[in-house]
Amino acid sequence: MIDQIELILLGLMAFGLSGLLTIPIRKFAISRNITDKPNLARKSQLEPVPYLGGLSIALSVFILTFSAVIYSDNTQTTYSLALTLLVPALFLGLIGLIDDIVGLNPLPRLFIQSVMAVVVSIFLIRSDTVGISFNKTFLDETLMIFWIIGICNAINFFDNLDGGAAGTVAISTIGISLIAWGENQELIASLALVTAGSTLGFLIWNKSPAKIYMGDAGALFLGVVVSVLTIRLNPGITPIWNSISLLPMLLAVPIMDTCIAVFSRVRRGISPFTGGKDHLSHRLMRKGFSKRDTSYCLWGMQASFVAIALVVYNFSTTLGTPGVVLAGFYWLGAFVWFWRIPSSD
Repeated sequence: MIDQIELILLGLMAFGLSGLLTIPIRKFAISRNITDKPNLARKSQLEPVPYLGGLSIALSVFILTFSAVIYSDNTQTTYSLALTLLVPALFLGLIGLIDDIVGLNPLPRLFIQSVMAVVVSIFLIRSDTVGISFNKTFLDETLMIFWIIGICNAINFFDNLDGGAAGTVAISTIGISLIAWGENQELIASLALVTAGSTLGFLIWNKSPAKIYMGDAGALFLGVVVSVLTIRLNPGITPIWNSISLLPMLLAVPIMDTCIAVFSRVRRGISPFTGGKDHLSHRLMRKGFSKRDTSYCLWGMQASFVAIALVVYNFSTTLGTPGVVLAGFYWLGAFVWFWRIPSSD
């Protein structure tokens, strides 16, 4: 068992550990010239920025999660549950690390993500650790596979602005932690808050002007973590569609960013995997926002979606359905507003 004070301490320790680990990791990346160079038109930085910041996030989450598991009373139960989340996350983070260092083609990376998603979804169903289930194995597995792949790529796509992805994931995982804690899902709450603390610790170095990027290693690691956390989360409110609606609310802005970028590229007849300046952040900057103000705007948007999700969760009998409807119209309105901003200069 873990109490509220211990939960908060876990988050604070994750914040401190991630911030400290980023220092030597940044020095190592610079010494090995593992940097993001401004050699493409879609790059917005003026100088090379070191990668590998995702390692500090992954290491912090791993170290503190298993330290907490060893400390807890039900070690055997929580150990296996934590391991089955973090091993796939670390594996995909490793694939991202290889991509950061040597580069990988999109299709092999997508294939690896798909295999990992299939394995994870099968395990979640067989271990009966799915928060919301339709009790139809094929349907559940199919939805989970698409959700895991989609969120992994959404976080990766969204990592295109100093502090944008780190701050947004921190806000999302705080929301996950609050709902999980309310439903006595202590492991989910702990993992989510540790993830939030780790991303906030990294954000010290990643906020504009960024001194280090998380790279694909961090984005794919976080993608697996948040996708599986939301799959395991059971808000416990009725009707079931309101519970399900909370999950995309908790990741509304990265999902919107991916939809805008992909639909825009398809409309222009180019590959969705081709990089470009057509993300939410680029569109805001074309409106005159600075990098820092753009990150604040995106964090604020995600915080507002999380706030609606918490209202739906806490006042489900009175404001549940109206809150879901409000979130839907808010998302669609924001989508249309961003869509009308040109995809390029």
